[in-house]
Amino acid sequence: MVEWHGVPKPASHPVRIAGGLTLRSRRGEVAQTWWSRRFLAVLESFGMAGRLERGRAYARTGQVISMSLSTSLVVALIAGTRPEPYRARIGVKKFDDEEWRRIERALAGQAIFTAKLLAGEMPPEIEDVFTELGLTLFPETMRELSMDCTCPDWQAPCKHLAATCYLLAESFDTDPFEIFAWRGRDREDLLENLRALRGSLAAQEQRADKPVAALEDCLDTYWERPPAPAAPAPDLVVTQHPDALLDQLDPLPLTVRKREVTDLLRPAYRAMVRGSGQLP
Repeated sequence: MVEWHGVPKPASHPVRIAGGLTLRSRRGEVAQTWWSRRFLAVLESFGMAGRLERGRAYARTGQVISMSLSTSLVVALIAGTRPEPYRARIGVKKFDDEEWRRIERALAGQAIFTAKLLAGEMPPEIEDVFTELGLTLFPETMRELSMDCTCPDWQAPCKHLAATCYLLAESFDTDPFEIFAWRGRDREDLLENLRALRGSLAAQEQRADKPVAALEDCLDTYWERPPAPAAPAPDLVVTQHPDALLDQLDPLPLTVRKREVTDLLRPAYRAMVRGSGQLP
């Protein structure tokens, strides 16, 4: 720190720190996925393109000490030219509970969205879902977005906010669910609600597959007694001559007191049937 007309003047170079957050990309484009590029394109459409470039070097040299994302707010601490780090905040308008219920019903209606998100991808068609509901996944105007930093630069985004934007875009690359969390629905709640809605839709589809007769087609027989269920077929049909089975056997080479064994067995067969109550 130097003195300038008796007033402390910030150093011309930022304070270097160890272990800061850095971008994975060392040169060229920062965003790798369409949704992260879309986020940066939205910011550039607000006339921020030139000022965003100022923060890229900060994001690549590890000047961002920390960054946290919560519902509608991202907060980062950035080492600047002063001893105390600056605090940068990026806020977005979150969707309320009713808007999220509409979003979840629309997403659950197409299983591809849940499958893609679980695979770490976001299908481009998802923006159409929000559009049909009269919403936008990404901020559409500056009224949905707010930026402020504790640095003396009054223009937004300053290089500290710009560095935060680049790190935020790269975090969206890694986990698209962070975009939803920023808008008010975290990963666990979103997936739980989508699973429940998918299960409900599957049950409805299963019921719809079963043909149901129209009421007007049933009026003539509505008050009739339903037919009695058919009696189960008996496992064994006993004829009036239970010893007839013996007649189907080949002659046995056995005799008892000069009588064939089959003749001796006939009274026993008849007695067993009478005892079971199947024949009088």
